Amino acid sequence: MPVNYLAELTAPVRSPRANLHLGAGLAFVAGALNAGGFLAVGQYTSHMTGLVSGAADEFALGHIGLAISALVAVAAFVMGAVSTAMMVNFSRRNFPAWTYVPTLLLEAALLLAFGLIGSAMLPQQIERVSLTTLLLCFVMGLQNALITKISKAEIRTTHVTGLLTDLGLELGRLLYWNLGPQLEQVRADRRRLRIHATLVLAFFVGGLSGALGFKHAGFIATLPLAAALLVLALASLLRGWQSDGADS
Repeated sequence: MPVNYLAELTAPVRSPRANLHLGAGLAFVAGALNAGGFLAVGQYTSHMTGLVSGAADEFALGHIGLAISALVAVAAFVMGAVSTAMMVNFSRRNFPAWTYVPTLLLEAALLLAFGLIGSAMLPQQIERVSLTTLLLCFVMGLQNALITKISKAEIRTTHVTGLLTDLGLELGRLLYWNLGPQLEQVRADRRRLRIHATLVLAFFVGGLSGALGFKHAGFIATLPLAAALLVLALASLLRGWQSDGADS
């Protein structure tokens, strides 16, 4: 059943398969938002390393306003992660069957808002940062924290630098030539290799789709992403209601 499969992706009891499939889906969403968002606001909103480095550069050059604007965007990302932690912990204690639903619903709602009124938010600024930029940074923090919580920090969807580093390490182990049987053998973790390769590919394909979608359709290109997250959340809700009905 499609509902059962979708509900398993966000179920409190996890499996490696569910982690990988959900991680790939969210990596696709992150890539689409990052690439499409660049066409909208002129910067990559998941690239916190670049924003922090940019803030340091602007401070050093005496461009205080630009430095503060970069830090405001970083703060939005952090607040997204903070929101996820609060919602997940509250739901885990009060509605354990729907632990991750509130975060998914919030992300879907924010993407819906971005798609419908994103262009109207562009002129509105806080410290020279458009509200669309802050919204996207918040969503990126929200989502990255969600998959981190769900997978117990095994998977992240926006940190491609880390994914590529881990991919390179596993490839290095895979290609290593073990010369002596008396030495400890170097072995690659092929499961982790598949995970990292899948997530990088999903992020890239999502980025390509997001860039093409925004190029041809504008802000409404995010509406299918919002719909997908909404369906994921509703499947989990339905599964939870069915379980409650069976228990009673």
